[in-house]
Amino acid sequence: MDRIVVTGNGPLSGQIPIAGAKNACLTLMPATLLSDEPLTLTNAPRLSDIRTMTTLLQSLGAEVSALNDGKVLALSSHGLNNHTAEYDIVRKMRASILVLGPMLARDGHAVVSLPGGCAIGARPVDLHLKALEAMGATLDLRDGYVHAEARGGLKGAVVEFPMVSVGATENALMAATLAKGTTVLKNAAREPEIVDLAQCLRKMGAQIEGEGTSTITIQGVERLHGATHPVVTDRIELGTYMLAPAIAGGEVELLGGKLSLVAAFAEKLEAAGISVTETERGLTVTRKGDRVQAVDVVTEPFPGFPTDLQAQMMALLCTAEGTSVLNETIFENRFMHAPELTRMGARIEVHGGTARVTGVERLKGAPVMATDLRASVSLILAGLAAEGETVVSRVYHLDRGYERVEEKLGAVGAMIRRERDDG
Repeated sequence: MDRIVVTGNGPLSGQIPIAGAKNACLTLMPATLLSDEPLTLTNAPRLSDIRTMTTLLQSLGAEVSALNDGKVLALSSHGLNNHTAEYDIVRKMRASILVLGPMLARDGHAVVSLPGGCAIGARPVDLHLKALEAMGATLDLRDGYVHAEARGGLKGAVVEFPMVSVGATENALMAATLAKGTTVLKNAAREPEIVDLAQCLRKMGAQIEGEGTSTITIQGVERLHGATHPVVTDRIELGTYMLAPAIAGGEVELLGGKLSLVAAFAEKLEAAGISVTETERGLTVTRKGDRVQAVDVVTEPFPGFPTDLQAQMMALLCTAEGTSVLNETIFENRFMHAPELTRMGARIEVHGGTARVTGVERLKGAPVMATDLRASVSLILAGLAAEGETVVSRVYHLDRGYERVEEKLGAVGAMIRRERDDG
């Protein structure tokens, strides 16, 4: 098992290229199940989660090839021969549930294991299932699997989500493209990944309106065809690396970054005393003073402050002047990084979904353990601002969502290395 070793050594300088979005690519890949013609995805990230989705699709009979050092994915479902997504694969990643809607829409039946993934809350799939039921699917949950049928095909329906769910919106959106009639998704998620999926599906022949708003309308078509589509920039990787110079000092340009993807997050950085400016090639982030200022954060669905940047933002606020309050409203168990940051000298009090962070002048390096994907990178960021050496273990979480993090941070001057943990 690998670990990451970070030694704080002052300001950073240079450029970091931002990859395609993990969460977008994991949604686009199952879209191949909607057609028997090829789907090509460019700007794909090179991550373990992508490999897991590749394995899942291949187990269903789809063909998936990684080209150009993994940055291009060539997919085809013309030989689909299995409609059961097995537990041994699905348990590794929650996004696996996204094969359910496309298989059901295309062939009228699917059996999908209930998913696993990071332990950051219950994240039930009931909203996915209720949306498909509204479209005429018959569902039976037994032995840990969802057995779904729609023998006469899915039918258009009005689906109103009781709460915003990115995954449920994606599953329903894909399923609706081949449903008979019109489907209206109300209280739909507005994330850039939803917009990216809709744009790809439209290239495949789908009729979709309203993506990026809370109401999406889909007119079902008889079949979809092949397409080529670039994966949207990863706004969470972008926000994460924006925090590197904010924490360590210096100035870093994030190549491919767009302010529109991280507007609410950038506002909080500006309030903390960090300069964020758009360039021809991306975004430049500069820390203005020696210490940042405390700010309060409330996580919200897009276009609000992303829950997937809360842990990283907490790392920054650990060294801010004053006391910050972070309210986590999306997931009920997403402060597991707080005790690990406390091991580094942070002052954090957690009460339910609220964390109070009182900044200290300097964190101290320590052995820490990653508890989930975003927590793992928050500890690495904290290590950039710490005295001495920080050793982050269990970084298999990290590799699910960040490609070659030690190379990207090392290129801008961070002292960071990956080594084998034989303990």
